[in-house]
Amino acid sequence: MTHILHRQINAVLPVASGGKGIELLDSNGRGYIDASGGAAVSCLGHGHPDVIAAMHRQADTLAYAHTSFFTSDVAEALADRLVADAPAGISHAYFVSGGSEAIEAALKMARQYFVEIGQPQRRNIIARKQSYHGNTLGALATGGNEWRRAQFRPLLIETHHIDPCFAYRFQEAGETDEDYAARSAQALEDKIIELGPETVMAFVAETVVGATAGAVPPVADYLRRVRQICDRHGVLLILDEVMCGMGRTGMLHACEQDGVAPDLMTIAKGLGGGYQPIGAVLLSRKIFDAFASGSGLFQHGHTYICHPMACAAALAVQEVIARDKLLDNVKAMGAYLARRLGERFGNHPHVGDIRGRGLFMGVELVEDRSSKQPFDPKRKLHARIKKAAMANGLLVYPMGGTIDGANGDHVLLAPPFISDLAAIDAIVERLGEAFNQAFRGSLD
Repeated sequence: MTHILHRQINAVLPVASGGKGIELLDSNGRGYIDASGGAAVSCLGHGHPDVIAAMHRQADTLAYAHTSFFTSDVAEALADRLVADAPAGISHAYFVSGGSEAIEAALKMARQYFVEIGQPQRRNIIARKQSYHGNTLGALATGGNEWRRAQFRPLLIETHHIDPCFAYRFQEAGETDEDYAARSAQALEDKIIELGPETVMAFVAETVVGATAGAVPPVADYLRRVRQICDRHGVLLILDEVMCGMGRTGMLHACEQDGVAPDLMTIAKGLGGGYQPIGAVLLSRKIFDAFASGSGLFQHGHTYICHPMACAAALAVQEVIARDKLLDNVKAMGAYLARRLGERFGNHPHVGDIRGRGLFMGVELVEDRSSKQPFDPKRKLHARIKKAAMANGLLVYPMGGTIDGANGDHVLLAPPFISDLAAIDAIVERLGEAFNQAFRGSLD
């Protein structure tokens, strides 16, 4: 009997007992290829000696000091590194313990910014349907995943949602990428005008949509158009790169691939690679200056912000990524993963779309390829795939749809920044076995 309130109360989970590289081991000695990095977290894999050594050194020096009294050398060093590598205009970092906390802090920064500059009427948040921004109440209200929101709706602040930029589902036949990007971005401007530009505080978007839609990248110049719309109406652009950021798409920040710099950016997951709980908000100079020349503080805080152990782990992770040129590796291995997925599943009768960037890939599953008809959610195909994959020694991140019933089950792949072609081949082949088993069960 367990005294833990697990995610699924009646589930019987194997006990993780160790990990090395791309594999996790259970207490029975069975190995699993971690093809999703947990939840797109373990970018360096498991048991990296440099990160473990850095954590030991930090524990020997200083484990914790409250930020109302002290800063620490390691937190300052991590901030220096992140700002040096950040998109143009980013000047400061605010360290928290995970992605949801980062989104909460970013929303409060946006609100306080407008209070500080004399525009307190700005309160409205616009985000996108089927997005995910975290499970705390502000983050949940901002996200557009209705399954997560439904029972907590009475507790959520009012927010507003538009369709995502999701070419597989919403691009019309014969519509060019550029025309679709313009139409998709126009939905943001239409919503801003509907609400009243003087009332809109921020637009929040995942640069590449993560688990709830399955690695959906923006099309053509969509994000540049969004940036222009936000600038035109004085709205802050908050990019959520908790899942897709910190190198997973082949650049440290996914928005760099689109030539866009946000006002606020949230990062986590690959920031610390799972070695310690850590997230951050990267904020632009204009946000910082508004606080500094106004109230002189950010009216927010948690007990464990700037935690020295977490910062030490994150700094070590980022140093390994830079030293070992792992972003180049992500591009090369990502191209190979995309090719192998296409070869294995490109003509599969139940694979509708293969998409993503770098080592952040999604496979969308459909009952009928020609109509893009998803499987009946009652079949719980994504749960079948997860179970079958684990039985084949593979960890993947499957999810069920939907945007108003439109999109189907999908599988997210976010393996560690590996350089082993054989490991990629093994991931694809084991995924194929899992699909075969799951489809047989779902089509009985």
